[in-house]
Amino acid sequence: MTEPTPHIDPQVPPNAESAASAGSASTGTAVTDAALLAELQAKIAELQDQSLRATAEAQNARRRAEDEVSKARKFALESFAESMLPVLDSLEAGLAIQDAKLEQIREGSEATLRQLKSALERNKVIAIDPAAGAKFDPAFHQAISMVPAAQEPNTIVGVLQKGYTIAERVLRPALVTVAAPQ
Repeated sequence: MTEPTPHIDPQVPPNAESAASAGSASTGTAVTDAALLAELQAKIAELQDQSLRATAEAQNARRRAEDEVSKARKFALESFAESMLPVLDSLEAGLAIQDAKLEQIREGSEATLRQLKSALERNKVIAIDPAAGAKFDPAFHQAISMVPAAQEPNTIVGVLQKGYTIAERVLRPALVTVAAPQ
């Protein structure tokens, strides 16, 4: 096999052909570099825009959350106050009667107490009123004293003051006396 002979143009100097091909490669590279640069700059601008939008959205979300918490606190208090108004009305009505009999005052007080308990329960305020003999629980009870008793040690003998929870959290522990070990 014989190798083909290259075609040589007599009017073109021998190194001109390789220089021409190098020049067109250099021009092609410059065009490619400029296109790549423009593409990267567009991508940078797009990412900067996305970053600004994400930051603004995060700030808006934080602001909305703060507003919602503020409104929740405000309206929770408003709901509680609204449930106390009938109790207030009952007390004022009872005090407006000048020559009320003892029986009427007692009935009015009992009715008002029922209203108050109902309003507290609607707002998740629940009484802690342990029965005698119940196991002492320091999470819900506060021992005022230990007394000798004919029951198991560390059990409740009596309740001096009821405690209360609000939404399963202790608002005030019940004040109790506890059976002393014998």
